[in-house]
Amino acid sequence: MCDVCGCGSHDHSHDVSTMKVSDDTGKKTIEVKQSLLQENERIAEANRQHFDEKGILAINLISSPGSGKTTLLEKTIEALKDEFKIGVLEGDIETERDAERVRAKGAAAIQLTTGGACHLEAPLVHKGFHALEKQMNGEAPDILFIENVGNLVCPSSFYLGEHVRVVLVSVPEGPDKPAKYPKAFKTSNVFIITKADLLPYFDFDVEKVKKEALSLNPNLKIFVISSKTGEGLNEWFDYLKDLVEKKKGITT
Repeated sequence: MCDVCGCGSHDHSHDVSTMKVSDDTGKKTIEVKQSLLQENERIAEANRQHFDEKGILAINLISSPGSGKTTLLEKTIEALKDEFKIGVLEGDIETERDAERVRAKGAAAIQLTTGGACHLEAPLVHKGFHALEKQMNGEAPDILFIENVGNLVCPSSFYLGEHVRVVLVSVPEGPDKPAKYPKAFKTSNVFIITKADLLPYFDFDVEKVKKEALSLNPNLKIFVISSKTGEGLNEWFDYLKDLVEKKKGITT
């Protein structure tokens, strides 16, 4: 079992030593000290340097299962594929289904199956990216989307080398996700509320959720979208275009 997240995977590089824990009586203290996942950070920084050298904008998408990450990717690929080269690393515990969906829309995609681990880590992203380069015949994508495993807990603790982290919450999930999973919002750059077409049917106060998320991270850029009706998608597409243009301006 993974010592950090309990995800059942033995193939992790968490390097946990000790952290301080006491029982509820306060009489017993165990010295346990947890490492800062230095190896993951080292490889993540190498990933970031590689992306920068190639002028790639890397975006890490995190959310609970069923929030609409893959559907948003499909819409994004349809809208931008004629303007930008898009590559996708699809994280899932099993199956190639999401990668197949993405390829059907015209983007290169590599499926990263974790076999039980509840998040992606930098070494797997490193391997997946090189496989993606081969699939793209050596060309670098303008935008690399990393769709993380569906989970709002562990992915927020693992830097992959991305330039932008996006956290998504769908209307049916409820409005309490910022309060319940604060780290996901504190470590993200963008917050997307998805499935906005369902707002009439759920008790989801958009302005209250925005306020709660911004109280955790005042720098969050927030979008309210519906992949079904198209609400908010153009704003999201324009945001991505602007990021790519800025990225290319820095690296060329």
